[in-house]
Amino acid sequence: MNHQPGPMTELVRQRVLAVYAQVEAAIAAARPHCQASGRCCRFTEYGHTLFLSHFEAEILLEAAPDYPRPATRDGCPFQVNGLCTVRAIRPLGCRIYFCDPNYQEPMSVIAEQAVAALKRIAEEFDTGWYYAPLHDFLNAAPVRSTADAAHSMTSPAARIALPVVVAPAAEQACAPASL
Repeated sequence: MNHQPGPMTELVRQRVLAVYAQVEAAIAAARPHCQASGRCCRFTEYGHTLFLSHFEAEILLEAAPDYPRPATRDGCPFQVNGLCTVRAIRPLGCRIYFCDPNYQEPMSVIAEQAVAALKRIAEEFDTGWYYAPLHDFLNAAPVRSTADAAHSMTSPAARIALPVVVAPAAEQACAPASL
């Protein structure tokens, strides 16, 4: 198992982003309800850990804003004032996880299929496979210069909170989607 994968090629990056798009489509089909509680980002408090692959970490870290170090397993440093500052580049676990009790089975299926798709990419392109908690990747990443961090993402102050839209109960039924 390779724990020091090199930088992604553009072809690998496009394949990983295609998995992201397939996940988004599967989630849209499942129609989970987001309570906008922030539980998804408070890992220790709600008893979960965000794992991601080296592919996802590279995509995240190349454009993420600066974050406090050392990163801990307690929560996501990119949630600021209740908003995600890395929404466009967030890892698959962030895309897939919802607290909706009706979505738990589809969520598991979507997550397993997405990780399997990433593993197939790693095997096809012989990149090695490294899958670890978010804080492991964050703490291993080199510290960027202030100039690099300043241009990485929209500042939290400039972000707009979006309203939560609640689907009628009849529309909240979930069906597994395939990737």
